[in-house]
Amino acid sequence: MQRFLDELPYNLGYTARSPAHVLHERTASCLEGGIFAAAALRVLGFPPLIFDLEAEQDTDHVVAIFKMRGHWGALAKSNFTGCRYREPVYRTLRELAMSYFNIYFNLRFERTLRRYSRPVNLARFDHLNWMTTNKPVWFIAEHLCEIPHISLLTSSMEKNLNRLDPRSVAGEMVGHRKKSGR
Repeated sequence: MQRFLDELPYNLGYTARSPAHVLHERTASCLEGGIFAAAALRVLGFPPLIFDLEAEQDTDHVVAIFKMRGHWGALAKSNFTGCRYREPVYRTLRELAMSYFNIYFNLRFERTLRRYSRPVNLARFDHLNWMTTNKPVWFIAEHLCEIPHISLLTSSMEKNLNRLDPRSVAGEMVGHRKKSGR
């Protein structure tokens, strides 16, 4: 499933397409990829769970999460190399969230990941046909904005963070897609 997400062009538009619409358009953003992966996991017998990684001075990241043999893993669509798949080897959701920390940065080379949400079971939106609707699924993104998030760092940790070096940034930008004309 991660290979399928990786092969889809990254959607740079401001959209919130349902999984069915992602299949039709053959493109996905981070939000759309996370929701699509949750739907695919559901078809495979897993609960359709997503998880929000919240950042400062940067965009959030939505991933589909799953648990195998007591450990968490993730599937994700990203325009950055390291913000995608995680093997199911993390004992807690905090461990899983922290696995994204070092490679989660803005274009000023600042580490920006600050918080994570509890899992959201997308079955709560079944009455809105989130998997198949042709309408945007912004209601999922809005829900993620409204729920509490858990801090990953103390304020003193935040104050002492170093910027990424150019080599690390270059590695994360392999395959990065930009809007044309800018």
